[in-house]
Amino acid sequence: MKVFCILSDERAFRSGSPAMHNAVLKSAGIDGVYVPFAVEPERVGDAVRGLRALNIAGANVTVPYKELVIPHLDALTEEAEGVGAVNTIINRGDALVGANTDTGGFRDALEDANFIAAGKSALVVGTGGASKAVLYALARIGAARILLAGRDLDKTRNMAQGPGAVAMPLESLPDTPVPVHLVVNATTVSSASEGPALADLVGRFQAQDCELVLDLNYGRTENIWQGLADTASARFMDGLPMLAHQARRSFELWTGVHVEAKVFMKAMQESS
Repeated sequence: MKVFCILSDERAFRSGSPAMHNAVLKSAGIDGVYVPFAVEPERVGDAVRGLRALNIAGANVTVPYKELVIPHLDALTEEAEGVGAVNTIINRGDALVGANTDTGGFRDALEDANFIAAGKSALVVGTGGASKAVLYALARIGAARILLAGRDLDKTRNMAQGPGAVAMPLESLPDTPVPVHLVVNATTVSSASEGPALADLVGRFQAQDCELVLDLNYGRTENIWQGLADTASARFMDGLPMLAHQARRSFELWTGVHVEAKVFMKAMQESS
C-alpha cells in the first residue's frame, strides 16, 4: 500500500484533500491511502525527514508551511525554485523533491474560466506561498501589469520584485479606484467572520474594469470576494477548480497516473 499525506497545522484536519485523493485512489485502482498530518512549526523539519523514514510516497504541503519545508528537502523542481514555495513533495527514495503544482493549477483554473491573462492587469491580495505561485504564473503568462497588496509593505515589496509586480499597502485598496481585469485572493480570508478588517477593505474597494474575481479558498457559504465580483459586475470563481487541477498534477507526479481534473472535482463535491 502506498501512503500519501498533507502537511499543515491543525488546518490539515479541515482540508478536503484527504477525502478527494482517497476517492480518486480508489477509482484509479491504486492501493493507497491519503492522510492528514498536523505539524507544529518547530517540527516541520522532523516531519519532512520522517516522510522518507515512514516511506510516505508523496505529500502535499499547505498553509502555513509551503516555504518552511524548503530547507529540509534534497532538491527542488525548476518551477518550485522559481516560485520559492512548495506544495508537493515526491519521495524518490534517495531524494525528497519539492515541486509546485499551484502554478499549473492556477493557469488551468483561468483556462476553465475562459480568462486570458496575457496583456491584462491583475491584483493579487496576500503575501503567502499561494501568492508566490500566482505571481510566478501571471508573470510567465505575460500579464501586462501585476499589483501585489499586502499588510507588511517591506515583505510585499520583496515579493513583488521577482516577478516585476508593483507593491501596494493593503490598507490603501479603498482609497482610489484600481483598474484591474483580474483580482485574486491569495489570503486565507474569505468571510467577514474570518477577517473583519479585510472584509471592510474589500467592501469599500472599487475594482474598475474587473472581469474575474478568483478566490483561492473554497467551500465558503459567505464570501466577501463574491460580493466584490457582484459589485464590479464581474464573474466569480472560488478555489475548487484550482484545487482539483493542482491535485491532478500532484497525483500524476506521485503515481505516474493521469486522472482528469473533473474526477477530482467530482470527488471533492461528493465529499463535501
